[in-house]
Amino acid sequence: MIRTRYALPVFLAAAAMTLTGCVNNEASAPQDTGNASASTTKDEAIAKLLPEKIRSSGKLVVGTDAAYPPNEYKDADGKPIGWDIELADALGAKLGLTVSYQVAKFDNIIPSITGGKVNIGVSSFTDNAEREKQVDFINYYTAGILWASPTGKTVDPDNACGLTIAVQSTTVEDTDEVPAKSKACTDAGKAPINKLKFDAQDQATTAVVLGQADAMSADSPVTAYAIKKADGKLQAAGESFDNTPYGMPVAKDSKLQKPIQKAMQALIDDGTYGKILKKWGVEAGAVEKVEINAGSKG
Repeated sequence: MIRTRYALPVFLAAAAMTLTGCVNNEASAPQDTGNASASTTKDEAIAKLLPEKIRSSGKLVVGTDAAYPPNEYKDADGKPIGWDIELADALGAKLGLTVSYQVAKFDNIIPSITGGKVNIGVSSFTDNAEREKQVDFINYYTAGILWASPTGKTVDPDNACGLTIAVQSTTVEDTDEVPAKSKACTDAGKAPINKLKFDAQDQATTAVVLGQADAMSADSPVTAYAIKKADGKLQAAGESFDNTPYGMPVAKDSKLQKPIQKAMQALIDDGTYGKILKKWGVEAGAVEKVEINAGSKG
């Protein structure tokens, strides 16, 4: 499927530089900057389940787009950070592996997994039946969809016909949620939703702050974070809806499913998982049991 992208207009990019915080991909991490992986110890029994090639290499290669704060984004030095990244670091430590990050566009991560260039994806992937045709998912979190609009502007996600909605390209909001809402509009004889796509979430957020879009749609922790960092320029548009599982994608023939599942469950059981989520303020989406391919199970 060809995915058309919109470049950030020159005037929009220039105006974005005058903003503070809300669209900055180098936004600061929580005050407690300690990484939980530092205190995570290797589980020998789980590590033995790893494919020999990965175990002998001592490395877990992780693909991430690092453009979806607070889940995964870049610090001032260009290093991936975020609660998803901290979970991946702890996961690597539990498996006795050093985590190596490959930053890529979101829509290039799954092809990199199926092509053998990376072992696993950690980039806020919504697990659904369509994606499961290509990869398997280890489910570790639950997120909904949450819209945000400029402060003082009322937008109803269920009545957005004719509005311009900003999204990050190839996210579920881009490929499924907003198109479905737009189709409902046209089926009812109303104007479609104008979907404005960007490569990075900070660009989509900027479009709303600067009045180029009526609202943005993103995963609930991402929208909540954008609102928090917007210095009063954004507000929630309705409540979170369509809660679905996040999953870390792995190749179907990689034999990584079980060791990743067991290692993540161990992080939940020993409290490391909860500590990371609480630090970043995203504990509302925590799960107690790690599943595989839960997205297609309804």
